[in-house]
Amino acid sequence: MKIYQPHIWPQTIEEAITIQENLSQRVITENRFSEPIRYVAGVDMGFEDDGKISRAAVAVLSFPDLQVVETTLAHRSTSFPYIPGFLSFREIPAVLDALEKIQTAPDIILCDGQGIAHPRRFGIASHLGVILDMPTIGVAKSLLIGKHEELPETKGSWQPLIHKGETIGAVLRTRVGVKPLYISSGHKISLTTAVDYVLRCTPKYRLPETTRVADKLASNR
Repeated sequence: MKIYQPHIWPQTIEEAITIQENLSQRVITENRFSEPIRYVAGVDMGFEDDGKISRAAVAVLSFPDLQVVETTLAHRSTSFPYIPGFLSFREIPAVLDALEKIQTAPDIILCDGQGIAHPRRFGIASHLGVILDMPTIGVAKSLLIGKHEELPETKGSWQPLIHKGETIGAVLRTRVGVKPLYISSGHKISLTTAVDYVLRCTPKYRLPETTRVADKLASNR
């Protein structure tokens, strides 16, 4: 993939906040893509040498049969500290390196992290989507912000995730008897469509197949 990086990576929290606040104005939370979807991708991160080296993984799967088409890894020096709410600045540089290596361009990317379910409505999925100008979905394993009603145990059930009176995502049950996932629009996709594609990418386990494959690569398992 050809990657264009629209900004210089920040050195301070203040610079990072400014970037998030400015770029969040570009996020689109409605469907802006053509179907049928042929390829979906997962991105995930691991770290080596006590966090000094970032290890980014990309897995491209065919859709809807979810067969692995292509995977790639990229390594680079970690240039931003671990701070909740600012993970995109720590992780995206290496993710972009990995995406540049792939030959099969995905139609949608599922990110291991938040989309607009973020204090400044600009988590890693939104950040990556704006940079790439393509549909992205935030698929987080834990809650960052917001509240929701009790979630039924039925697979496919979901409740709106609310923050300051705004629906910022969905709490989704992908498997009976396991913890839910926190889904949010990243860019160029609506919440209900994001939930639909996450479920279609999650036929058996708690996590989407895109995330599972990318996680194994990023964790070197």
